[in-house]
Amino acid sequence: MEIQQTLIHEKKTMSARDHAVFLCMVFCFCFWFAGYIYVPVFGLYLEDKSFSYGAIGIILGSYGVTQILLRFPLGLLADFLFSLRKQLLITGFLFSLISSLLFLYFDSFIMVLTARLFAGNTASMWVMATIIYAQYFNHENASKAMGIMQFFTVMPQFISIVFCGFAAAHLGRHVPFWMALAASVAGLIICCFIKDPSSSPGTRETISISQSIKETLVLPKLKTLTTLSLTAHAILFMTVFGFTPIYTNRLGMNDIELLWVMSSFFLPHAAATLSLAVFHFTKHNIRRTLITCFAVTGICLCCISLSVSLLSICFTHAVIGLALGFVFPLLLGQAVDISSARLKMSVMGFYQSFYALGIFIGPMLAGKIAQTFGLNDVFIAAGILAFAALGIILIKRNHMID
Repeated sequence: MEIQQTLIHEKKTMSARDHAVFLCMVFCFCFWFAGYIYVPVFGLYLEDKSFSYGAIGIILGSYGVTQILLRFPLGLLADFLFSLRKQLLITGFLFSLISSLLFLYFDSFIMVLTARLFAGNTASMWVMATIIYAQYFNHENASKAMGIMQFFTVMPQFISIVFCGFAAAHLGRHVPFWMALAASVAGLIICCFIKDPSSSPGTRETISISQSIKETLVLPKLKTLTTLSLTAHAILFMTVFGFTPIYTNRLGMNDIELLWVMSSFFLPHAAATLSLAVFHFTKHNIRRTLITCFAVTGICLCCISLSVSLLSICFTHAVIGLALGFVFPLLLGQAVDISSARLKMSVMGFYQSFYALGIFIGPMLAGKIAQTFGLNDVFIAAGILAFAALGIILIKRNHMID
């Protein structure tokens, strides 16, 4: 009871300035601005280096490898070494800085792969950020916290894409890596000033690592939520963050037209995430929303393979962006909501580590499909994944969210 009262008191002491500083850090975070400023042209950049579709898929998928390996262990360790959460976030920005330098000065397959693996190291630290910010809010506002977090991740992605489109079109495709370097330095400085409300040893209950793992793995609904998030991330990294730029380039579209496609995805995506920070979703509405979003995403992905005009590609990506904009924060909020205070970091580590499988498998699968069958079939495969997620929800609908 004393611990709970202390945590509640700390939440009340979180000022508007504390929120602003933290969200500025999120804006710069490698997984968002610094890590995504070059993503719209990354596939084209790799193609310019004469890498095959298979090699491109490996490089794109490598971003998820270190996340798979690190996020769950980091979540477990952060539950015990909770005073180091802020330092781990700072370390993430250092990895982002090194990654940007490697991209700028090397172009061999090994060095580019290493740079992308380092970017994955930074993204692994995201588990710290999500839980620290969730503790800025009361337990019942987990979905609101994750909606705000998702909005402040999507908007930097969108802004970075706008900058990337113009920079690549007018200054060259290497310029976004310099911008990523600058964002990494800015984020590193800002991160030094964030407040961690659970940094005091007297504010939490600790359990053994083995008990933490055991209790995490038996949590109801966690594996289902993780599987759905894995699928959604695979879809995202197969398409928008994977082969959509290459597909539009094959259709003869330039970097500015690609900017329109990306904007079509991210503006509805941001609007959906912002709505979750404003409106309250009941548990029944969450299930219905997820069913609708995966169904619509699957249909639109299959339609992309038939799209050849800028207007049709923009429309399908806009609908997909809106749908996935609801999916990601709803699943994340549920993952936060099902765990007790003492398990939040390990649960988030498990959740983020295993959905990173989608970030790893999705692009590698897409690269193999593109090389063997063609680019059109990448989007059909992504659509099949969306329908598979829909099937999981329908099978688990009576006890997935209750």
